[in-house]
Amino acid sequence: MKTVFIRHLPTPGNEKRRYIGCTDEHLSDAAVEAFRNRRYTYPDVQYIIASPMKRCIETARLIYPGVEIRTEPMLRECNFGLFEGKTYEELKEHPAYVEWLESEGTTAFPDGEAQEAFRERCAEGVRKWISLMTEERAASAAFVVHGGTIMAALSQLAEEPYDFYHWQVENGGGFTAEVSEEDWNKGEGVLKNVKKLKSC
Repeated sequence: MKTVFIRHLPTPGNEKRRYIGCTDEHLSDAAVEAFRNRRYTYPDVQYIIASPMKRCIETARLIYPGVEIRTEPMLRECNFGLFEGKTYEELKEHPAYVEWLESEGTTAFPDGEAQEAFRERCAEGVRKWISLMTEERAASAAFVVHGGTIMAALSQLAEEPYDFYHWQVENGGGFTAEVSEEDWNKGEGVLKNVKKLKSC
């Protein structure tokens, strides 16, 4: 099965470089307009699984008009807690933020979500839907989600042994991967041959 992971298009918060996790923003008008001159080639797919947040559903509708969208709460972005909605400039002298940066992003966000729990729920959400898609003998599916969700899922499920930050992509970018139904159904599933989406 061909699998595609796509990060949603920009929101107003993204454009201002704010930490946007649990804030349920729409796409920005500029992002929707710019989509007409999109930078990436998106493969055709049979199924779409998206985070239930507005920015992901709106992106899925733009890229794949007319295709049914199934949503999965486990694929939501991380709750950034105290950092939510703020920029680096606003946070750079905050002791909790300095501590988080020094941990290389591995500690829990103050009043937010722990990284380990976030990464595991994202990977579990992808596992769940790939299992369902293989049962339906799907040929292709797209996950239209968040940057953090992609990083979390691929750092745990990709055959290539790269860490979390290796899988970072810009808004609208993403990866393709292949799934062996036989291996997946035996509980040995990994995402194989992971490649970045092609530019137009």
